[in-house]
Amino acid sequence: MNWTLLMFGSVCLLVLGEDAFVQGKRNGRTVTFSRTERGHSRRRRDTWSGQALFTACKSPLSPKDRELLLSHTHETGFHGDDGSSFTLTWVGDGTGVILVLSTLSAASDSFFEGGSTRLYRSEDYGKSFHDISHAINNTFIKKDFGISAGPGNPQQVILTANLPFTEMAGGVILTSMDAGVTFRSVQLPFHPSQAIQFHYQEPKYLVVISIDDGLWLSQDFGNSWSEVHEGVHTFTWGSGITLFFSSSPKGTVEAARRGELVLRRTQDYGKSFATIAKNIFSFGYIGGFLFTSVMEKLGSPRVIYVSSDQGDHFKKAQLPSATTEQFYSVLDGDEDMIFMHVDNPGDTYFGTIYTSDDRGILYSKSLERHLFGGEGKSDFTNVTSLRGVYLTNVLEEDGRIRSVISFDRGGRWRFLKKPDNVDCPENSKRCNLHIHGEHSHFSGITPMLPLSEPAAIGLVIAHGSVGDSISSVRPDVYVSGDGGYSWWGTLRGPHHYSILDSGGLIVAVEAHRDRQISSVKFSTDEGQCWNTYNFTDHPIFLAGLASEPGTKTMNISIFGYRPDDDDQPMWVAVTIDFEHLITRECGEQDYVKWLAHSDYDSDPETDGCLLGYKETFRRMKKLSACRNGRGYVVSRQQRPCLCTRQDFMCDYGFYRHENTSECLPQPDFLNQTQDICSDGELEDLQTSGYRKIPGDKCEGGFSPPRRNNAFKNNCGEDSSPTSSILHTERSPGILVLIVACTCVGVIGLVITAALIITSRRINCRQRSPAYRFSVLQLQEDDLCVSNSSESSPNGKINGFQVQEDSDDDLIE
Repeated sequence: MNWTLLMFGSVCLLVLGEDAFVQGKRNGRTVTFSRTERGHSRRRRDTWSGQALFTACKSPLSPKDRELLLSHTHETGFHGDDGSSFTLTWVGDGTGVILVLSTLSAASDSFFEGGSTRLYRSEDYGKSFHDISHAINNTFIKKDFGISAGPGNPQQVILTANLPFTEMAGGVILTSMDAGVTFRSVQLPFHPSQAIQFHYQEPKYLVVISIDDGLWLSQDFGNSWSEVHEGVHTFTWGSGITLFFSSSPKGTVEAARRGELVLRRTQDYGKSFATIAKNIFSFGYIGGFLFTSVMEKLGSPRVIYVSSDQGDHFKKAQLPSATTEQFYSVLDGDEDMIFMHVDNPGDTYFGTIYTSDDRGILYSKSLERHLFGGEGKSDFTNVTSLRGVYLTNVLEEDGRIRSVISFDRGGRWRFLKKPDNVDCPENSKRCNLHIHGEHSHFSGITPMLPLSEPAAIGLVIAHGSVGDSISSVRPDVYVSGDGGYSWWGTLRGPHHYSILDSGGLIVAVEAHRDRQISSVKFSTDEGQCWNTYNFTDHPIFLAGLASEPGTKTMNISIFGYRPDDDDQPMWVAVTIDFEHLITRECGEQDYVKWLAHSDYDSDPETDGCLLGYKETFRRMKKLSACRNGRGYVVSRQQRPCLCTRQDFMCDYGFYRHENTSECLPQPDFLNQTQDICSDGELEDLQTSGYRKIPGDKCEGGFSPPRRNNAFKNNCGEDSSPTSSILHTERSPGILVLIVACTCVGVIGLVITAALIITSRRINCRQRSPAYRFSVLQLQEDDLCVSNSSESSPNGKINGFQVQEDSDDDLIE
């Protein structure tokens, strides 16, 4: 049985058939729980071996504190509910309202696709639940996308009924404007094929695609609907009210597979729309950049075009050489730059990370031998608690997997330092900390991904191991309070964990696959030491943890199951309120000024300088046992720095030489003129090999010589993916169409490409690199972590020289 916990508001997944872009970032708001027969888990049993490399600090809980927590521990048993799926949705921000939807689907061999539904509601942060199934007339609600809540503080909720589309002309939704107290049934003129999407600023505007590929919009919170366009494949929102959607030309079939989709844009709520690209396979909008996979000529391979102005103009992405067997994947992106993974030829399971300029056009090499599994899994992680920090894993030549971290948005990479309280294995030659990511999570080695939150400055929690490389034998929990510069071994064995009170409180529960649990651990000093609290006398099999999105709460809910009186599994929710244990509000004496990215040993003028400026935060002292509270706001001060060589990355066609910060021409670019076709003009880039890191704000200081546009000449007929760009059409009716997903881990864009470099010519189509694409795939989570017995003898990662155990040990 599956129990799905969804906390809506920030995750949007957009699948585009054969080609796919993932819109948005993962932030822990969506969790899938599994319930299996005891001792028959699909994952292996707990058989940890070996001696622990550190001792976790444990602090006893006083009898008084235990009694206090017991009086604020609330357990709910869902007696008699045999639902196979539970969906939990937080309604609004700080409202305390939670809706739990329990669905029991009919057997797979049943003639009628039906089942039963129960709807529960809590208005006290999960301390109690009430069955309100009568409010929806016991309507059967869809399991996969049956419940959606409006973004932010609004109290809008939409339930989508599960009705047989062969017997009814349209579906039914139930809408609520009062956080689920009452619902109104609305008959639809279509059957939805996906979850109804809210606009991120105006929740009354809704959009959805029907099962017959119509794009439907509502401007009055679902009371009335209008069809904007037929044959729509997918849609996404750009800046403001700009809506992009791809559709099939009339009279065509399998247009997406053949690359015959048309990309359109509306900026007036559907009253009119413009054709901005033709013959596309897919598109995506990431960090202000609009990507399209386009077939320029009938029967020709695909190419990627990028627009940074909402589709007004497109330019080809200029990337170093790639073959037809390789793929591209957008790992992350914002308005300043894009992280792009380019696969190596063959089934190597690794590639190279490139970073773009602020236009998304030119790309520079960032990291070689970047691990990327055959199932589309990457361990690339954005540490959201400190700007500029990224974690990932590399696959070395000997087959071992090692973790690396960058503190300057991919400018330089280094191995992670070994925690001071952790001993290295006796046979270890290169002892570092290695972090488990998507691959380990998918394969069942770890129950959680690395966790960080913007409000908890510098705090990172992750599973890892210490040694020559990642080990799957015993993943332990490690914590960093400075964004990944230093680490501390904090908990032995795998755990579920959650950050509360903006980092002032961390909660963890042991993750056992075949044993029940009855205790929870909590820390008020960033994981340096832990208290243990037994929350029940009736142990449960753990499913997972849930807390209100945003980390401001001090309530944690533990979900699991145990046998009921009839020996059938009964779902249980236990909510613990720590607000009555940690009662003192933090005062000014409980905070300290903290300079981010400081190594304390460097020149005071440059210490803490990152991406051109210093950042000083006001953060809680580790030993202050107080609470930040719901009103806590991150306080920071910024000061610009003088430019140094560290503020520049290697330019297009250059790479950073090992053991130095010097940028040298890539061997395959020697004796080639570096020029691009931009806006119909040929730009000859005369460069010294450096360009400023996108988003860097340094002033004065080091300035490498660079001369752009040494000459310009006309090239090509058009730098857009279609000659009929911005052909405006009128919509058949006056419609308002606004919807969006507020998207906040890993953006997946997988593309297959070929690079052809020819001699320099004035015609841009003949002269510039042509990047050809054949397949875009959705990036999913998978790949078992491999572990071999030998490490790379020379400490190099494909030419990247690495020193061990030093803040200066960089992969360049």
